[in-house]
Amino acid sequence: MAAQTEESDCAREQTKAEQDVDQVRKRAARDQQRLDSGAVSSPKDLENLQREITSLAKRQGDLEDVVLEVMERRESAQARVDELTERVTAVQGKLDDATARRDAAFGELDGESATVTKERQVVAASVPADLLKLYEKLREQQGGVGAARLYQRRCEGCQLELNITEVNEVRAAAPETVVRCENCRRILVRTSESGI
Repeated sequence: MAAQTEESDCAREQTKAEQDVDQVRKRAARDQQRLDSGAVSSPKDLENLQREITSLAKRQGDLEDVVLEVMERRESAQARVDELTERVTAVQGKLDDATARRDAAFGELDGESATVTKERQVVAASVPADLLKLYEKLREQQGGVGAARLYQRRCEGCQLELNITEVNEVRAAAPETVVRCENCRRILVRTSESGI
């Protein structure tokens, strides 16, 4: 925006300088026409008119130099605007691409979430109500994880190893008995890999 403002300011300054040159050029042309027409007969007036024409020519040259300097600044400002516009376009393209990838990822996650939710509902329907209630309560208390796998004497919920007494209690418990970790209180899921 700053570069565009600078270019716009230069454009206005160039227009003003070109108008000044045009005014001086027209005045010089009028004076030259008066001089050439022979309408001025007084030597003093002729001398003054010639001096004014010379002065106007110098003024026109100075103003044309100003116009050239302003044009150079405007070209530089326009080049900066073009460069920044290209960069903004490139960044916007990257942003659009990232947004599209994010939206696609959200779509995939929403699809996976819907699938997992359906699967969970099927599994939850086969779990006894009191066990499901305990699991939900523990899940809320434990940051989303209400049950953890018992693997080689270690609770994968709290990552702590069960002591020998706890291991013996788990071994002695019937397969349908709900066993909980003494450290984090999560439900322990026993599998064939548990090593117990």
